[in-house]
Amino acid sequence: MNRGLKEKDFSGIKCFALDMDGTFYLGNRLLDGSMDFLRRVCETGRKYVFLTNNSSKSMGEYIEKLAGMGLDITKKELVSSGQATIEYLQAHHPGKSVYLLGNPTLAAEFSDAGIQLQTDDPDMLVTAFDTTLNYEKLCKVCDLVRAGIPYIATHPDFNCPTETGFVPDIGAVHAFVNASVGRMPDKVIGKPYREIIDCALRQTGCTADQTAMVGDRLYTDIAVTANVPGLTGILVLSGETKPADLAGAEVQPHMIFDSLKDITPLL
Repeated sequence: MNRGLKEKDFSGIKCFALDMDGTFYLGNRLLDGSMDFLRRVCETGRKYVFLTNNSSKSMGEYIEKLAGMGLDITKKELVSSGQATIEYLQAHHPGKSVYLLGNPTLAAEFSDAGIQLQTDDPDMLVTAFDTTLNYEKLCKVCDLVRAGIPYIATHPDFNCPTETGFVPDIGAVHAFVNASVGRMPDKVIGKPYREIIDCALRQTGCTADQTAMVGDRLYTDIAVTANVPGLTGILVLSGETKPADLAGAEVQPHMIFDSLKDITPLL
């Protein structure tokens, strides 16, 4: 059912940028109607691209995870905040060495892209969702932030949804570091900032006004529409956001649905 605050049909939408956690699946469980939604998108000649802030997995791991759910995609249908960060570093900080707070698979992606990873005396710090996080790493990040080197984050999310609730994401780590050092990241690449959307638009060949961002979080998936003029924001209530949260949101969605399943008949 459309609970829309602003009526807008889908006639001009040529591409759906889909959040993953809480939108297409939850943990390792495919959400009801997700595959039917994608089939309908393709039947109507539209495109889709998965757009995730979760940088704990590499592109290959996401492709493998979706394949395990019965969906075969390539890197052309996927943009992660980790990949968008790599593209940002290549464009704006070529040749700079990086201390990366992140999982080994993300570190491998950075290295494969030609980014020099360095533990001692790096030029820059990049923080990602690191599920191998320990106190030694936290201290290292605080030392680097305190030293004043450029500080970039893949995304700002405080929590990551799972089948059993939420686990702390990189935004919670930023809060920890800020409490110790008094400094937040200088630059954030993922939603709600436009760098990750620009990455997706380059990949799909669509413009912002031809694209709808579909996700379950007001402060990332929907808030990005304020930073990318023309982008349509569609909220689904299958993940983090509850209807009561809308009252305090600075940026409101164009449309609200319970899940992807409820969008399918309107395409």
